[in-house]
Amino acid sequence: MTIITDPLFYLVAIPAVVCLGLSKGGFTGIGMIATPLLALIMPPLEAAALLLPILLVQDAFSVWIYRRTWDPWILKVMLPGCVIGVGAAWLLAAYVSEAAIRLLVGLIALGLVAYLALRHLLPKVSGRPRAPAGTFWGAMAGFTTTLIQIGAPPYFVFVLPQRLEKLMFAGTTVMFFAAANAMKIAPYFALGQFSTAGLTTSALLFPLAIASNYLGVWLVRVTPENLFYRATEVIVFLLGCELTRQGIVGLLG
Repeated sequence: MTIITDPLFYLVAIPAVVCLGLSKGGFTGIGMIATPLLALIMPPLEAAALLLPILLVQDAFSVWIYRRTWDPWILKVMLPGCVIGVGAAWLLAAYVSEAAIRLLVGLIALGLVAYLALRHLLPKVSGRPRAPAGTFWGAMAGFTTTLIQIGAPPYFVFVLPQRLEKLMFAGTTVMFFAAANAMKIAPYFALGQFSTAGLTTSALLFPLAIASNYLGVWLVRVTPENLFYRATEVIVFLLGCELTRQGIVGLLG
């Protein structure tokens, strides 16, 4: 049986899978560091493909747990855009700069944090945001999650300002990215990113993935709502800083 045996891989992969589990359990945001961690030791698209089977297993558990707690309107307006974004990433994977994508996502994350910090100075807008905005940010999330497995900042731009109840927010996020991950299976096969060693190694990490998934669900349930949102915003800010740094260094290098 072919499997990855490099100890350095597991030193990086284990915390990455735990972060994914916490995120898939509903403690959203922290999972965004998983692919950048693995990208330290392998090509980013290969890292994303290795994580995808783990994500799909975690998605199955999370969808079941949150099956009654999600916002259908958000998914209705964002998922069509996600289909477009995943398709565009499939077509453009060989032509886009990874550094440019990292810089773009980093700036989106920082812009979102700035908006959340300053929005009390802006005119109040009642009701839902416009549906076309949801479709656009859904497309951006689908595009970036396919290429670098980081789709949360564009998704958060549309969803975080709506300040859903924390379980509703967690469940809607789980449903959106479960659908997005399922959409990525065909593009990754077409791009030749799956390997026997990668799939076998992913299967080896399934128990850890499931255990950390349930830990994430527990954390969501016991964390006060204000603290939950504050922690999410801090994670988005830190990731935005790091992605922006990586993007600038990559473009200048």
